[in-house]
Amino acid sequence: MSREQEKPYTITRVLNHNVVLVEEPGSGQEIVLFGKGIGFGTKPGNTILPHDARVEKRFRLENENHQQQYRTLLSQVDPAVVGIAEEIIALIAKEITPHVNEHVHVALPDHIQFAMYRLRNGMEIVNPFLFEIQTLYSKEYALAKRAAEMIKSAFSLEIPESEIGFLALHIHSAVSYMPVSKAVQFTNIITELVGIIEERTGRSIERNTIDYVRLITHLRFACERIRQQKSIHNPLLDRLKETAPEAYAVAEELARHISKRLDMNVPEDEIGYMAMHVFRLTQQPCE
Repeated sequence: MSREQEKPYTITRVLNHNVVLVEEPGSGQEIVLFGKGIGFGTKPGNTILPHDARVEKRFRLENENHQQQYRTLLSQVDPAVVGIAEEIIALIAKEITPHVNEHVHVALPDHIQFAMYRLRNGMEIVNPFLFEIQTLYSKEYALAKRAAEMIKSAFSLEIPESEIGFLALHIHSAVSYMPVSKAVQFTNIITELVGIIEERTGRSIERNTIDYVRLITHLRFACERIRQQKSIHNPLLDRLKETAPEAYAVAEELARHISKRLDMNVPEDEIGYMAMHVFRLTQQPCE
């Protein structure tokens, strides 16, 4: 072990019993350390060795803009909220991927603070995309439920399902490097596309059926491919145009809507796959 590695970190802030902010020796850069009991009984100015057995995770903000935003956050947000957010981020890194978008260190505590303010003041949190979020981001939603329990335990505050859905979007943003606003936009587009299908086919699609899950899952990945300009081949394209012209016409309208909302061209092969899903739905017997 080098001498530099042996030099202790200096604690600059104790966020809670499990999270501390430290200054790295030499560079003077701030690092977030997470570990069970790492902040218990400590205070700013105390030191901790880099190889301390309690250190489970460490996060360094590389982006200067994020560093500035984080410093501003620490002056405006309850340290206990920042601490629980860092515990949730550590959980994301452990359960889904260690490579999380560092902006989550700013976005998540800011969101939690505002959500807690609304809940404490009796302001209803409405999430019109809850079922879609549960379906499209099931892994993130499962983790968000655990995050909600952590928040409840730390602040004695009941977290409703609607807010768990928003926490899931922040988790998805952290692991996909997609801004929360984009994730919301995608989810909104998908619900709009379902509305178009229902209107054009004259059929109501039950939200708790396998057909709906299959449809919105396909639309999600189709939108992501279109956004990333990834190509996909549909060997049945010409046959679909001939045998399912009505379904293909609906799919063309879906494509126009996606193109308008994302400002991206929708390839014919994608239109063909959407037509297949529309056709499958129209072949189901009406209730």
